[in-house]
Amino acid sequence: MLTSHLFRRALLFVLLFACFPPAVHGQPQQFVVGVETIDYYPIYAGDTGEYRGYARELLDAFASKKGYVFRYEPLPVKRLFQAFLTDQVLDFKFPDNAYWSAEMRQGVQVTYSEPAVEYIDGVMVSPARKGMPAESMKMLGIIAGFTPFEYLDRIKAGAVTLDESTEYAAMLQKAIMGRVDGAYSSVAVANYQLRDVLKQPEALAFDASLPHTRSGYRLSTIKHPAIIAEFNAFLAEEPALVQQLKDKYQAEVGVR
Repeated sequence: MLTSHLFRRALLFVLLFACFPPAVHGQPQQFVVGVETIDYYPIYAGDTGEYRGYARELLDAFASKKGYVFRYEPLPVKRLFQAFLTDQVLDFKFPDNAYWSAEMRQGVQVTYSEPAVEYIDGVMVSPARKGMPAESMKMLGIIAGFTPFEYLDRIKAGAVTLDESTEYAAMLQKAIMGRVDGAYSSVAVANYQLRDVLKQPEALAFDASLPHTRSGYRLSTIKHPAIIAEFNAFLAEEPALVQQLKDKYQAEVGVR
């Protein structure tokens, strides 16, 4: 009986060690978070090699509270999807959403957090175009690697053509100049870019009459679902901190 009891305790220890490996020589556990190289400020930006913005400060606050260290690995959007699903180096991905590239995730068990920040993805248009019917949208500007889900049927039918940009300001500038009919964008990010980067806050506006998506950016993992549960608890336990960071970065401007 004693031998059986000791065996069960040893087995439990092995399982716990496998799920939560201890820090090496007193060092905190370190994890690699795959992030996007694009400038999506104020929510996040990894285009300079140094990850920054609302997401960085939020994730660092969580890691600090739990005694973890997050290292951020910026990758182009398309490569990030591939690396997250196949590369053993990445522990987490941000941002993520189960609807993005859903066909690539088939057969892969991905765990998603609660939304870290809410967003609206829609079309930014010039004041002269605001209120025009969706059928008038022939050329749509997007960031390379992004998918305007609400327009997929019209794209497949050839009614809408996509114009890709690698930089956010360049995409918005095309809409301002009339080279595209509208720019498919996060509303909060577009408002920041127009106000602080292009210095033309009134040049484009979100057209809520056109198809758009309201959802949330989430932290995801294949390897560490227990830490996602911890992150969810952190979001629930620290609403004042989360709201303070949202206000600091104006991460939900135009969304709420």
